[in-house]
Amino acid sequence: MEYGRLGASRLRVSRIAFGCMSFGDTSRGFAEWALGEDAAQPFFQQAVELGITFWDTANVYCYGSSEEITGRALRRYSRREDVVLATKLHFPMHDGPGGKGLSRKAVMSRSTPP
Repeated sequence: MEYGRLGASRLRVSRIAFGCMSFGDTSRGFAEWALGEDAAQPFFQQAVELGITFWDTANVYCYGSSEEITGRALRRYSRREDVVLATKLHFPMHDGPGGKGLSRKAVMSRSTPP
């Protein structure tokens, strides 16, 4: 695997990012085509075996379940200090206070859409 610096930061990451949009609990809506936790595991394992250290997800991917599956896979196949985990959290999760944006309430909220 080739590695480089992430932008102007000193973070050293794999040149290939592992996108996690395709993993999640389809019962929450959003993506009927997503792979559930069991089906996703071989992909996480192979990413680690190939040396991919840059993983990407977002709060809105399967309404949070992608982040949950990614977190458990990170614990199972790697160590937190060995992976740079990027997530996006601007996207709306619900209409109430803290349902979108970059406030502490929105970042820490585990709320999912109705």
